[in-house]
Amino acid sequence: MDAIAACGQKAFGENYAQEGVDKASTRSELEWHFIGPIQSNKTRGIAEHFSWAHTIDRLKIAERLSAQRPADLPPLQVCVQVNVSGENSKSGCEPDEALALCQAIVQLPKLQLRGLMAIPEATKDTTTQHRQFATLRDLQTHINQHGLSLDTLSMGMSDDLEAAISEGSTLVRVGSAIFGQRTYTNSDGASA
Repeated sequence: MDAIAACGQKAFGENYAQEGVDKASTRSELEWHFIGPIQSNKTRGIAEHFSWAHTIDRLKIAERLSAQRPADLPPLQVCVQVNVSGENSKSGCEPDEALALCQAIVQLPKLQLRGLMAIPEATKDTTTQHRQFATLRDLQTHINQHGLSLDTLSMGMSDDLEAAISEGSTLVRVGSAIFGQRTYTNSDGASA
């Protein structure tokens, strides 16, 4: 990370709350994006140390983030995560729930709703990639037609970023292309 930051990269994502809090605490000059599932018991650290939270999928989480955001920090930039592939294993609200969730989030005082986020089905089939990303883009258009001003589509990772960008992505998550495949650990820190 230090070498990448030295090259001028200022925005970094993290999908583990405690690991992200630790990194953000030591490198507070960087812009930290939380891109993992948000558990209720992890909202305080995210509210206090991150600039962005990409994975809000229910109002309870948004309310906790807003309530726990320190007054001396600017509003937390947030995206609503949408399950565009319909996979049971994926986080995110259903597409038909996104508008109501967005309308509720814009009422919260310490959050700034910026857009939508998706992690679609992992596939090499570019037609499927495009279809899923287009679903999120079309949903953004639909929500904006209801009076909101979403300017961000957080979609695309190292293996599908070309399709995501061609469908309108404004933020891509390319950690494995830069840092290599991650070695995951379980909650007690042992390698999994």
